[in-house]
Amino acid sequence: MAVSHDGEAPSLVLDGGTGLQRLTRELAGQPFRGTILLGHLHWDHTHGLPFFSAGDNPGGRVRLGMPAQGDPVEVLERFMSPPSFPISPTQLRGEWEFVGLEEGVHRFEGFEVLAREIPHKGGRCFGYRVSDPVGGGVVAYLSDHSPVALGDGPEGFGAYHDAAVALAEGADLLVHDAQHTAEEFEAKKAFGHSAVDYAVGLGREAGVRTVVLFHHDPPRTDDEVDAILAGLADAGIEVIAAAEGLAVTLPRQ
Repeated sequence: MAVSHDGEAPSLVLDGGTGLQRLTRELAGQPFRGTILLGHLHWDHTHGLPFFSAGDNPGGRVRLGMPAQGDPVEVLERFMSPPSFPISPTQLRGEWEFVGLEEGVHRFEGFEVLAREIPHKGGRCFGYRVSDPVGGGVVAYLSDHSPVALGDGPEGFGAYHDAAVALAEGADLLVHDAQHTAEEFEAKKAFGHSAVDYAVGLGREAGVRTVVLFHHDPPRTDDEVDAILAGLADAGIEVIAAAEGLAVTLPRQ
């Protein structure tokens, strides 16, 4: 997910999946100069990095941040180095900086970013709250969130725990893992993802303006996603579904 200030090119990116190739097209030949924050290091959130031509560019300047868990280059080399890949992260072109982050408030590219650890299966995971001090817009981003690790919660889909609420509180946009339907969840809750119902419930609990469902189950069809949205028409909160190329402009405060 790419975030930009009003009228500017994207300078802050959340996670590094294959969507980075689309960002290269959006930049229309210009190098990327900004920050990428990884929520966690599973393949579907990192495999776009070595194919991100706007960053792997002599004119690129990229700060790559991730939850601290040892030397960040050595961690990245577990999937990006021979024999699995021909080069290592330090061989990407341009200026790359690799940073391990701890929880707390950080400042990147003119945005204030709150990082909080959220429960996740298979490695440390951060959710991010991105605030624009000038425009006032707030986006909360929680991927691969497994809240049942902290209890069943009021509806059985996981607890509305302190970190999740702090990230989402009053946000204009809550972009949240919604891989499973309520019917699927009991059989799949150990997989490490959230139910649609949890994302919507957290949005209501935290006073969010709009919930964006993403991290759709890979076999899910567009028609099935549309049916999920139709079933949420009376949810009491605006709910939309993430799709390739979706762009949302936040109102200025």
